[in-house]
Amino acid sequence: MRFKLLAATAAVALLASGSAFAESANLTIWSWNVAASALKSTLPGFNKQFPDIKVTVEDLGNSQVFDKTLAACAAGGDGLPDIVSIENFEAEIFWSRFPDCFANLKELGYTADIQAKFPDFKRTELEVGDVAYAMPWDSGPVAVFYRRDMYEKAGVDPSTISTWDDFIAAGKKISAANPGVVMAQADFNGDSEWFRMIANEQGCGYFSTDGQNITINQPACVAALQKVKEMKDAGTLTAANWDEKIQANTAGKAASQLYGGWYEGTVRSTSPDLKGKWGVYRMPSLTADGPHAANLGGSSLAISATSANKEAAWKFVNYALGTNEGQVTMLKEFGLVPSLLSAEKDPFVNEPQPYWGGQKVWADILATLPKIVPSRGTAFQSDAEGIFKATQAKFFAGGYPDAKAALDDAAKQIASATGLPIAQ
Repeated sequence: MRFKLLAATAAVALLASGSAFAESANLTIWSWNVAASALKSTLPGFNKQFPDIKVTVEDLGNSQVFDKTLAACAAGGDGLPDIVSIENFEAEIFWSRFPDCFANLKELGYTADIQAKFPDFKRTELEVGDVAYAMPWDSGPVAVFYRRDMYEKAGVDPSTISTWDDFIAAGKKISAANPGVVMAQADFNGDSEWFRMIANEQGCGYFSTDGQNITINQPACVAALQKVKEMKDAGTLTAANWDEKIQANTAGKAASQLYGGWYEGTVRSTSPDLKGKWGVYRMPSLTADGPHAANLGGSSLAISATSANKEAAWKFVNYALGTNEGQVTMLKEFGLVPSLLSAEKDPFVNEPQPYWGGQKVWADILATLPKIVPSRGTAFQSDAEGIFKATQAKFFAGGYPDAKAALDDAAKQIASATGLPIAQ
């Protein structure tokens, strides 16, 4: 009897300590740049609710997070932090190669009701079957960021720019009225950004939404690549990498930049002296009555399967990403666009933003979220991206007779590399 009593007492103590442990933990997160800073901005609010969960955000840089996470997963999860920032664009590389590296969030509290708070296009690459590997974080609803003064000097009203042909025509006027200024810039050598944005707008991508077929040579993708080349040939787009674009913005050498909504924080933080001179308008389309919404970029948070603090990690992830308070804090401080649909109704979203000339930029940008078509990265994203960039460079240099021939070749190369069929 005495033995049973002692055992029962020990069990109660163990349960009590387990409960306390779930509320007391030291968490580590891997992230990068502005994303890391944004996560740190949520900590005061989080710790008001969970004072005994200490969170350390390590800013490793984007490529370092990817490389270190890939290596750690290959080592069975050894060395992973509790929480990892993962770009949607590359997410399926992890799930396909290392399906046991990250926890199933559904087992930690990620219910169907919480999932429904996010748009489908953000969840497509984060869930496989009945497993939710990560929770959506920021989105990249595409918009044109533009210099009000340069457009006004050229007599160009951005509200009249409905098509990409309008964008080309406006670019010629703006460059003529502002010597030394280019309409926009694209990283033709290191990225596929402009093609992916316009292709996504038109409902096309490297792969079908179910990830089972190659669709890069479908008509909408062909039209997208052809339009990018027309803009390049017209001088509307000039080559520049990320850093060169920021330098051009600050120096007043670029009239526009096309990016996901998260670029708001980049412009505001790197060109603070240009307050009031920047504005935002919706992306043009191939036709005036065509779609005007796309996504570029955006990330998620995943919890390591090897974490000893999964319950505490879930509490942080759900606070930072699953509440208006967490998401809007990151929007206010660093311009990370919420994926959380309810955040669109937050009062801050409808406030005029001083830096942007009093424009309600967040209301304008977030309004496009429900209109974005899902674009699947798949486990073969890196292969497809590398092949496309080489194909794009060859096409621009005159190596193909037209965009269709270029993308037919890219599709064949991707099929050879992945084993996936080309959609008919």
